[in-house]
Amino acid sequence: MKNGIDGIGVAAGAMVFNAKGEVLTAKRGQQCRNERGRWEFPGGAVEFGESCEQAIIRETKEELDVTIEIIGFLCLVDNIIPEEKQHWVSPSYVAKAVSAMPRIMEPDKITEWKWATLSELDEKAMTRASSATLSAYRKKYGNVPPGF
Repeated sequence: MKNGIDGIGVAAGAMVFNAKGEVLTAKRGQQCRNERGRWEFPGGAVEFGESCEQAIIRETKEELDVTIEIIGFLCLVDNIIPEEKQHWVSPSYVAKAVSAMPRIMEPDKITEWKWATLSELDEKAMTRASSATLSAYRKKYGNVPPGF
């Protein structure tokens, strides 16, 4: 059984901010399950027995070698990708980078990364889930990064 395809999958994500108020984004590689070549906030599938918060902490470390601290829940995204016949439910969080020098640990999944200001982010270039997360953040806080 494949998560998101044979049944609804659960994937957690986070807007990870550094001390400068920039947010971490990564470009999806060709081995990703969906939306290849699009920009996203760190995240990934929740494994059996782990919480959504544990999943995003693990995924960010595995993929980008960044340790994060979850600050709080932001929104729940119902991520339906009709052209790829996938459905994911994705809780999204706000987090801060504890170690802030990303490096690509899974080059088949991530081709590049960058720190960006909120005003630099283009929702049209992002995955559906990350675009919805950014929209929810902007509705709640505007383009103001959290003050850590």
